[in-house]
Amino acid sequence: MTTAYKHSIRIYWEDTDAGGVVFYANYLKFFERARTEWLRALGFEQEAMRHAEGAMFIVSSTQVRYLRPARLDDWLTITVEIHELGRASMVLFQQAWRADTLLSEGEIRIGCVASDIVASKGQSQDFKPTRIPAALFAALVEQK
Repeated sequence: MTTAYKHSIRIYWEDTDAGGVVFYANYLKFFERARTEWLRALGFEQEAMRHAEGAMFIVSSTQVRYLRPARLDDWLTITVEIHELGRASMVLFQQAWRADTLLSEGEIRIGCVASDIVASKGQSQDFKPTRIPAALFAALVEQK
């Protein structure tokens, strides 16, 4: 397996709960941001893909483990690795680290679907599974 893509984030007040630790659901937001930046680093922007290719990604399932808390002002590294790659979906493994301490990890299943842009062109395929665009698929194969 190749080295994971890494994206760094700072924990702000808005990320924490009344106990002063990162609210558990926010790890999903951090994972989402890292996936978006990973795709950008590969040369692909999701909004451009939606308009040009009529395709977009949706999360179809998540499984997350919480191991240690993150707190206000922590600097985290969020990783992204491809575990499975299909023509219309992928399974990604993501982790949240504070220095050398693993805080959270998850498996995220992503599907590629026809976007509403396609439907607006008179094709009624809104949110039906579709192939990952060829150029992006080729870049993902290189990552795996």
